[in-house]
Amino acid sequence: MLDLSRFQASGRETCFHGRHIAPQIYAGLDGSNWRLADYVARGGYAALKKVLGADGGAGMTPEQVVAEVKASALRGRGGAGFPTGLKWSFMPRNFPGAKYLVCNSDEGEPGTCKDRDILRYNPHIVIEGMAIAAYAMGAASGYNYIHGEIFEVYERFQQALQEARDAGLLGQDILGRGFSFQLHAHHGFGAYICGEETALLESIEGKKGQPRFKPPFPASFGLYGKPTTINNTETFAAVPWIIREGGQAYLEVGKPNNGGTKIYSVVGDVERPGNYEIPMGTPFAKLLELAGGVRGGRALKAVIPGGSSAPVLPASVMMGCTMDYDSIAKAGSMLGSGAVIVMDDTRCMVRSLLRLDYFYMHESCGQCTPCREGTGWLWRIVDRIEHGQGRPEDLALLDSVAENIKGRTICALGEAAAMPVHGMLKHFRDEFAHHIEHKTCLVGAHARDASLPPEGVGIPSGGPAQGRSLAGAAK
Repeated sequence: MLDLSRFQASGRETCFHGRHIAPQIYAGLDGSNWRLADYVARGGYAALKKVLGADGGAGMTPEQVVAEVKASALRGRGGAGFPTGLKWSFMPRNFPGAKYLVCNSDEGEPGTCKDRDILRYNPHIVIEGMAIAAYAMGAASGYNYIHGEIFEVYERFQQALQEARDAGLLGQDILGRGFSFQLHAHHGFGAYICGEETALLESIEGKKGQPRFKPPFPASFGLYGKPTTINNTETFAAVPWIIREGGQAYLEVGKPNNGGTKIYSVVGDVERPGNYEIPMGTPFAKLLELAGGVRGGRALKAVIPGGSSAPVLPASVMMGCTMDYDSIAKAGSMLGSGAVIVMDDTRCMVRSLLRLDYFYMHESCGQCTPCREGTGWLWRIVDRIEHGQGRPEDLALLDSVAENIKGRTICALGEAAAMPVHGMLKHFRDEFAHHIEHKTCLVGAHARDASLPPEGVGIPSGGPAQGRSLAGAAK
């Protein structure tokens, strides 16, 4: 049995370390003050009261709320970085039936651990953000879909929901202003694929969590076939500050087209791994400094800047980047979920890619042939390169297989599996060639057979297509 206790971090290690810069979501948290009374003491629900006119003011129209969010340049914090206000404007205003709001808390991207801390230590900021969003889009019901492997977080969120209901902040006629919104928690069962928005909707409906064809898009045909807007946990958590302080103020915290703060999960070879909330546009070098620098004083070799599906960047490129969507994209990768995986000079890129390829092979839901067969093919090629059986033609074959997966699947899991391959071969092709030619690794022998999954995890004998029915997709 694999002992996971050494991987369990407390909130003090992950987000109460005092090394944030101008935090908005983590501001004032200590791990114990997550209750409603604590949140109200920090100014909580003032934004909802402002919107509804329950603070003695004139209130805001739904159109004014959307306009404020647009002005803030808030972009989706789950991975895609799509402008939030623009997404909200897609919800049909005069639709005669039910409309739904969904929070994607199915945090499964390797390296990412930010959303669970928000829900665990500041759940009411998400509830308030969702209530404001529901008002802006005319949704009367909402769901927060929480990753199944953090069940204690689901239970904490349920407690916070009950506190909000008891205080008249959720339910019928909220604060006596004629606005009604019901919010429910829904837990998944750990399938990475359910982070893809349409697979998430299928799961809420009680079906197998597999992505839908698009179009139609959720804004017109979403949950139970009704118009639906889906945003990430951190995205909703940013909304109360925007409404209280103004969209322009939020924009000025970050940089043009990249407003506000962002929480980055800094993991890997650093002295102080954890979650760091900093303004968008902060230099990567500053973020690395906050995390204590590279562990043991070793040299920085590479960084995966946005979770496992983002292409890797070498140290020379990453040190010149700022932490925002545009800078990372210009460098040839993506900000993604904000999981910053730091790799020092002891890391073998072949073995690292092997581990990533195993993950995507294991998490493919098997619905699309290019992904179902291609992810396993990628893993098998890298496995033989890692173990001294590589062929000279394997590098071209890896490029070809990855390229033929991209754009040929229903969801983005195909791209998520292909982009790490392209990134590794673009920047570290010499390491792969050395493995093939010399049957050895440039950074020394490995302590464990990298072709195997973690201890206690078996590889299905039938291959990736017969793994498990619910699996992975890009977030």
